[in-house]
Amino acid sequence: MADERLEDLLARLERERQAADAAYNEALSALDRALEPRVDLPHPPPPYDEVKIPDVNQAWNILPQGAPPIDGSLKGRLRAFVWRMVGPPLDAQKHFNATVVDHVNRNVAGHRETQKAIASVIALAGQHLERQIHLQAHLIRYLQTITLYVDTKDRAVKAEAQVVNAGLNSLASDWLKRWESLAARDARAAARMALVDDVRDTAAIAQQTALSLKREVEKLLAAPASPAETRRPGESSGPAVDLDSFKYLGFEDAFRGSTDEIRRRLAEYVPTFAGQTDVLDLGCGRGEFLELLKGAGIPARGLDLNHEMVEASRARGLDVVEGDALSYLTSLPDASLGGVFAAQVIEHLEPAYLARLLEASAHKLRPGGVIVLETINPACWVAFFESYLRDLTHVRPLHPETLKYLLRASGFSEITLEFRSPVAEWDRLRTAPKPAGDLPPAVADVIDTVNENVAKLNSRLFTYQDYAAIGRRR
Repeated sequence: MADERLEDLLARLERERQAADAAYNEALSALDRALEPRVDLPHPPPPYDEVKIPDVNQAWNILPQGAPPIDGSLKGRLRAFVWRMVGPPLDAQKHFNATVVDHVNRNVAGHRETQKAIASVIALAGQHLERQIHLQAHLIRYLQTITLYVDTKDRAVKAEAQVVNAGLNSLASDWLKRWESLAARDARAAARMALVDDVRDTAAIAQQTALSLKREVEKLLAAPASPAETRRPGESSGPAVDLDSFKYLGFEDAFRGSTDEIRRRLAEYVPTFAGQTDVLDLGCGRGEFLELLKGAGIPARGLDLNHEMVEASRARGLDVVEGDALSYLTSLPDASLGGVFAAQVIEHLEPAYLARLLEASAHKLRPGGVIVLETINPACWVAFFESYLRDLTHVRPLHPETLKYLLRASGFSEITLEFRSPVAEWDRLRTAPKPAGDLPPAVADVIDTVNENVAKLNSRLFTYQDYAAIGRRR
């Protein structure tokens, strides 16, 4: 398998290299076709013709003598008549000739410099074009040599790749053999650990059984001859202790959580009982909440029907009574309690028993006293299927609104619901991701519908695993 993956990788790299070579050759051909052709530049203009300039400067004056002499003789009067006829036009022509000659003389230098500038520009353009063509030719030759250079490196890399491939194949084969050996060892070790865990659990149950029997034997040995016994108010005086009660203690240790974890969760309820006294913890179990109240300076007593739970709590110095909750409450004076607390208890009770228990709690609490009832949230599938159904002693789940109604009907007010222990994010349903870019409307509608349904299911079935109903006595 490793050889196949390596061969696929090398084949993919070879395809990518060939595609890059093709793109390079195409770009090189395009550059070759785009080279500037050699063009013929125009010749410099001929020099400015100045041959006739001296003649023009000498011939412009058509009246070098000026006006003819005029006197009173017949010839003088005739010259005057003729001059009056032809003199003004000749003067005008002379003035025109002078202006043209002056203009030509003024532009001689400009025409000379213009011819020189044009000749210089054509020469410089020719030199620049030659250098550009020379540079492009060298660039093409350089790029062509890169192809040969890369080809030689590619051949060297291929040879090295073959050597590396052979080495990797050898290493992969050796690694696979070692991995198979380690996997076999791990499987054997896992089997041995499973056996060890099974033996450990069996030993723990046996130890709890022995401790339970030891305590009962010690009680029998220490019991007075007289049948009369002194019992606490409400403490059970019925049949003998259930010798199987240790099994539920072991069940709680295994599935409810460690003492530290339960103490951390229950610590959030301690401030609710601030300023109260004579708090009663119904079904106190291992006594985690009693220890928290004791640490906060709030006087409290625990009550539990399970003998092993009671003994375990008393062993830690807690005030715990063994007996039935309803019988104990009815034995107390009215308005004698400051608070009643029950965590994960009421789901173990029959509905009629629970109704009488809530009514008795309302009578035994002082005005302003508080009751806190924590139970599993059956509206959460994770809590119902993984917690509620696992415990055989559960009788009936209680919907939050049902418990809230029962408290109100029993005489409690200011009733609130607090939800706790949210389902972990990785246990919730995940929404479908939307690919980047435009999607067909039908596909986008399907994704939106799926995500809306996922959100609805998460909001109803994968929410909080526990909740607490809190009420106060008027």
